[in-house]
Amino acid sequence: MRSFSYAAPATLDEAVRALTEAGPGAKVLAGGTTLYDLMKLDIETPPAVVDVRALRELAGIDTAGQELSFGAGALMADVAADPVLRRDYPALAESLSKAASQQLRNMATIGGNLLQRTRCAYFRGGPAFPCNKRQPGSGCAAIGGLDRGHALLGGSDACIATYPGDWAVALIAFDAVLDVAGPRGKRTLALADLHVEPGDTPAREHTLDWDEIVTRIRVPVTAAGRGSTYHKVRDRESYAFALASAAVAVTLDGGGAVEECRIAVGGVATRPWRCHDAERELAGAVLDRRSARRAGEAAFAGARPGTHNAFRVELGARTVAEALRIAGERAVP
Repeated sequence: MRSFSYAAPATLDEAVRALTEAGPGAKVLAGGTTLYDLMKLDIETPPAVVDVRALRELAGIDTAGQELSFGAGALMADVAADPVLRRDYPALAESLSKAASQQLRNMATIGGNLLQRTRCAYFRGGPAFPCNKRQPGSGCAAIGGLDRGHALLGGSDACIATYPGDWAVALIAFDAVLDVAGPRGKRTLALADLHVEPGDTPAREHTLDWDEIVTRIRVPVTAAGRGSTYHKVRDRESYAFALASAAVAVTLDGGGAVEECRIAVGGVATRPWRCHDAERELAGAVLDRRSARRAGEAAFAGARPGTHNAFRVELGARTVAEALRIAGERAVP
């Protein structure tokens, strides 16, 4: 790990000032569960680190109002344990409780979790492997290589690295928005506009400016929350990244037909992936085994499998269908 300067500001304004004064390349330290790893691997080499863990402006959880509001500095474990979230928005709670280990969830923040970087072994494997995300223009070893865990959706000729998170997948299904602060003031953006596909510039992963800090995550209140789930399929039951996951929320009418449907998938795309075609497939249909399967297939209609990951197209379709079954049972009054 290379040397760096360290600042622990007492307020958000001070944090933004410290980040700006440190210049491009400076990093925000929240839980540190991702940043420390990347610094040890010499992937992140910030000249300065700004510690925001103690900022009151980033704290707090409010699930009692007209929207769900989470400070970006709230811990994953605390948000996952919120009783209102567990009862009325199980998909959100499950996306956190099924992520990482309990020890990491006790340290990691929900704001930092949104910005974690890919777990692609080539990206993390050092200069022995070409990686356009780590070294632009060097190539992508995953294309034509060992791509079992790589993206089926949203990839490009330059990168097929998978976005690793769970929380953002559930949030995008619920139309979450982010509040952001920087030297040019405060702004709000949809979570759907945060992450970007790799295209020709895989090193650019999100739309935040280098001197901006996520301060709050807000989720509109919806009746679809109760009929929701985050279903995650992985190689082992805990502390593993998704081979395929699905965040699903539905409301049903008295005859079992779908009134509202929200579907997003994770572990299979280069960013959190909302499945609008799958949602349209279910609109007005009776939610049963066949319609759930059709929706699962629609979610992966645009998949581009590589050498070793084609099995995850079928796995992904089944994951969506099973998530719809679980959500449908929860949605029944």
